[in-house]
Amino acid sequence: MDSAEQLQRLYLAGFELQTFERFPKCVGVIRNECIALVVPGVEGLQILGTAGWRMGEAIGVLTEIQGRKVFQAKTEVVEATAERMAALERFREDLNLILRPGVPSPKQTSRISSEHVKGLLDDELE
Repeated sequence: MDSAEQLQRLYLAGFELQTFERFPKCVGVIRNECIALVVPGVEGLQILGTAGWRMGEAIGVLTEIQGRKVFQAKTEVVEATAERMAALERFREDLNLILRPGVPSPKQTSRISSEHVKGLLDDELE
């Protein structure tokens, strides 16, 4: 699949795209504080490493400290709450759907993502 088409699908699905000086060959894909780096590959964009929690200019990776799950970037630590874990899981699922060949059209993908975001907001308001 064409990388430009994939970037368009990501944007239309509500993902923010950002470049980083530290990673000139990568594009950061961000939504709801979740982030992944993607790079061009033979079959289009591919996720570099694993998705994590956005912590400034860094990616907080999921780890465990003293029996609790946290996102950590160097010395900065953020609690891996159930809400954050659910947001990260949905982020990964949506990102993989878009990057996989044969995905729904951008309009369909955008609708799926919007419904999910509405559900998350409804949960937070309760």
